[in-house]
Amino acid sequence: MKRRFALALDLATPGDALTRALAGCGQVDRVLACEPLATLRDPALALRVAGDEEQLPFANESFDLVVSALSLQWVNDLPGTLAQIRRALKPDGLLLAVLPGGETLTELRQSLALAEAEIEGGVSPRVAPFVEVRTMGSLLQRAGFALPVTDVDRLTVRYSGLGALLRDLRTMGATNILAERRRKPLRRATFVRTESIYADRFADADGRLRATFDLLWMSAWAPHESQQQPLKPGSARMRLADALGTEEHTAGEKTDTRPRR
Repeated sequence: MKRRFALALDLATPGDALTRALAGCGQVDRVLACEPLATLRDPALALRVAGDEEQLPFANESFDLVVSALSLQWVNDLPGTLAQIRRALKPDGLLLAVLPGGETLTELRQSLALAEAEIEGGVSPRVAPFVEVRTMGSLLQRAGFALPVTDVDRLTVRYSGLGALLRDLRTMGATNILAERRRKPLRRATFVRTESIYADRFADADGRLRATFDLLWMSAWAPHESQQQPLKPGSARMRLADALGTEEHTAGEKTDTRPRR
């Protein structure tokens, strides 16, 4: 993309890697970083603002570009957060974001549920729900964005055991924060059974455990009159049947499926 952005917002991205990339790309004049504690490591990279993703402290039409990486999965109200981002963007402003979604950690979710039901007689939510790629496109439209595009990259990470996976999740700050979770700690026997089920169902031939991470990418624009607009119904100048080189049939008409010589 060759466009130049006067003011960009890095919204709650952990660390300063993305802010550093924006500041050094040559297409962004100024960068502002918003995060809950305003702990950006290098204050020379960008202005810093302490703020909540669900209560953005910015006026309408403040930014030309909003980016966010691996943080929006934690908000309680994702549709509302997207609506606030849309409000903070100038007309024809761009949103670029990525967050875990889809089938992320499906192996852990299934194994924990089966083990907990077997050992403790019930199931508690242990892995956060993740938005699906199709749902994300709908949420962008619902928030008032134009030209939304969503895509998914699936990463499979392999671990020596369940403990190694859980250590990674703790390091990422991705432990269970669900309000509806059971407050009583899991029994040791439940963890042992979880690892057994995980190994039976999701281990490779060498014994290493697979963990799925789906990264949902999104781009969308604040509406502007210069953007592409859908044509009015009935304004087409060419029939779809002609473009496809086939016959056109009216609704309800049965087609002849007999083989022809």
